[in-house]
Amino acid sequence: MGQNPSPPGEPEIAGIASAFADPRRARVLMALADGRALPAGRLAEEAGVSASTISNHLAVLLNHELVAVQQQGRHRYYRLATSEVEGVLEALARLAPRAPITSLRAHTRAHAIRAARTCYRHLAGQAGVDLFQRFVGVGWITGADGLHRPETAGDRLSAFGKGEQYRLAPEGARSLEAWGISPKLHSTVRPLRYCIDWTEQAHHLGGPLGTAITDRLFDLGWIVRDKVPRSVNVTIEGEAGLAALMPSS
Repeated sequence: MGQNPSPPGEPEIAGIASAFADPRRARVLMALADGRALPAGRLAEEAGVSASTISNHLAVLLNHELVAVQQQGRHRYYRLATSEVEGVLEALARLAPRAPITSLRAHTRAHAIRAARTCYRHLAGQAGVDLFQRFVGVGWITGADGLHRPETAGDRLSAFGKGEQYRLAPEGARSLEAWGISPKLHSTVRPLRYCIDWTEQAHHLGGPLGTAITDRLFDLGWIVRDKVPRSVNVTIEGEAGLAALMPSS
């Protein structure tokens, strides 16, 4: 009779945590956190290191299977290996203190991130909060007013919310289907997932519906990616399109 294989031991957290611990590698991972694939030269710029140095850091991230690489012509493009890596980054961001803004570049990046960004691949920042408020204002989403009240809800900033029970209203389901959102996401019974936005201290839509809506905004060209990682811009067409989509907001 063959012997049963030995059960796996405990996860080696310290080893993989060391890959996140270097600030240059952390900047690389954050640059990839919006789902894009970027070349090494762009990642070197984000990390503030030379081309030779970024190769060493990317090798560490590849070795720990935190990033994946794809060859396109003469260039190699890197992306996060799994969605779990993005989840770890968001969890660490919730625990980490905010860095002081000490330069014009840092100020510009902070402003872009606050104005509009992706968070777990749904729209966040002021644009995400404003969109959620539009949904609430026209009655497509019901259950609460979109405001963050930590003293009553107990929700933490930059985390999935738990204190409110938002739901998609029938009118919202019909309107989103007409707009091109899959009917599979139109449940009016299941609570909607939402996040407490850490820059705006208000709610923005999360979960599968939030991701589908954000994808639709990208497909229509109503939002476009900015040079600052994770940040996006609402286009003129987007402003007009949202106004037409929800004229009563």
